[in-house]
Amino acid sequence: MVDNEHRPAAGHPAGPGAHGAPGRGPGRCEYRVEELAEAAGITVRTLRFYRERKLLPPPRRQGRIAWYSQDHLDRLRVIAELLERGHTLGGITELLAAGEEGRDVAELIGLENAIIAPWTDEVPVTLTWSEIDKALPGQLDEDNTRAATELGYVTVDQEGVTHVSRRLMDATVALVQEGIPLSAVLEVARRTQECADAVADIFVRLISEQLLGGLEGSRVSAEEAHRLTETVLRVRPLGRTVADAQFTLAMDRRVREEYEKVLRHRIGAEPDHPPLP
Repeated sequence: MVDNEHRPAAGHPAGPGAHGAPGRGPGRCEYRVEELAEAAGITVRTLRFYRERKLLPPPRRQGRIAWYSQDHLDRLRVIAELLERGHTLGGITELLAAGEEGRDVAELIGLENAIIAPWTDEVPVTLTWSEIDKALPGQLDEDNTRAATELGYVTVDQEGVTHVSRRLMDATVALVQEGIPLSAVLEVARRTQECADAVADIFVRLISEQLLGGLEGSRVSAEEAHRLTETVLRVRPLGRTVADAQFTLAMDRRVREEYEKVLRHRIGAEPDHPPLP
């Protein structure tokens, strides 16, 4: 059986010079189904599935031939981007419906980008086993490797170890070189990770409840999406500023308290009067 979407209609020869070839035709760019699928980097079967799910508008029909436009290709590229961001097909359908109802999908996607954009700028680092042995001599035993892996810091393969953060790796090596066992460093890392997660939860709840609470159960206009995007972009740097300031202030308090405790202990251990000669 011949597929009518693939078969050229009378008067329209197939091949590179055909009316439906990309970039060809009188003033328009049109695609047959297989050409559109190739341009979008998907299979014809996937393209038809999107049509069945109403993710694509109907093609233009000329006789028994379906012609797809640049708008169809743009739509497929938007679908691919949203899928890559983790959206379900149901969620994509709602977003596209929002655009068809006059709401700006680009603004909604821009809001999403502002919300879920990575906060970290950490650069991973990979070390061979010989480099690990040199940096952490005798320290990376089975227990420490398991602890670092459970923290999510490292992945291990036959070639060596990849750490998610060069800065954390450098700090770990420096602490071990100062004489602190790697097991103690990893225990501190576990505890600080728990504290950092708690601080992150506080900020996420603040933003969700005070700024983004209106997103649940309501349709956001393009104007509201734009306003929220600008707000999120302004607020994001404040989270890091507050966390950094709170940490340094806490360190000042705790170091002073610890020093005064040690000083009191030393004073209490000293005799009231100097020994007689």
